[in-house]
Formats: sequence, C-alpha cells, structure tokens
Amino acid sequence: MNTKLVESLAQVIESLAPDEYALLQEKLKSRAIQKTIGVCGGHARIRNTRIPVWTIISLQQQGADTPELLRNFPSLTTDDLSNARFYYTTHQEEIDRAIASHQYEQEKAIA
Repeated sequence: MNTKLVESLAQVIESLAPDEYALLQEKLKSRAIQKTIGVCGGHARIRNTRIPVWTIISLQQQGADTPELLRNFPSLTTDDLSNARFYYTTHQEEIDRAIASHQYEQEKAIA
C-alpha cells in the first residue's frame, strides 16, 4: 500500500468545498457498482463480486435487513449494501425491471 499517496489524497479531500466533497462521494459510490458483459447477465453488480444489485434490493424489499444480508453474503460490507441502495435510488427502473424479469422466470419455472 502506498501510504504517502493515501495521505496526500486525504489532504486533498479535506480541502474540498462541500459541493465538491458531495460530488466526490457520489462518484465513489457510482464506481462501487460495475456492469460487465458476460458477468451476472450484464446486470449492475457490487464491485468485484458476482452479486447483482437487483438481488440485494429484492431481498431488502422482501424484508431482509442489513444484518441478515451480511450473514447471507459474508463477503459484503455495510458500504457495499449502502452503495447498492444508492445505485437503486438513481437507477430504480432498471433494477425494478431486473427484479420483475427474474420473478417471472422463477414463476415460469415453477409452473
């Protein structure tokens, strides 16, 4: 780890105006979610995992709370869950479509 670089970045971040700091936070959150062709069907997923955002949001909508999600997905952190929720707030239609599509496929498989 490059501690000098980290310290330098921390100093720059501390000098940001409030609106610049808010923009930085938004950019960091958006980078925490990835889309890769051929991974998770190309759906938005939590960075460096194969856990789609729609899975987390769907479970949350079904009543799963943060401790339960962290137990079921031990590789995730509270920041990962927060980033997934943030992504949902800015891409709600996309995630709702993915949830509906998956539910339809499950119902079709059961019938």
